[in-house]
Amino acid sequence: MKITTIGIDLAKTVFAIHGVNEHGQVVLKKLLRRDQMAAFFANLPACLIGMEACGSAHYWARKLQGMGHTVRLIGKR
Repeated sequence: MKITTIGIDLAKTVFAIHGVNEHGQVVLKKLLRRDQMAAFFANLPACLIGMEACGSAHYWARKLQGMGHTVRLIGKR
């Protein structure tokens, strides 16, 4: 199971994680509590992560980039 791209739906306490492989097939669907996020992504090989640009997104982007992941914030126009 090689995850190449992950989408994160940030919330207050539970985050929804959706991962796909290089063929676009879903290989991961998971709910994580805030206190589980860092440990989960620290044990995951570097991948592209997309998340909505909201209040806590910049915090998580810096934290995940520090673990070697590439993070893209998605904003509204």
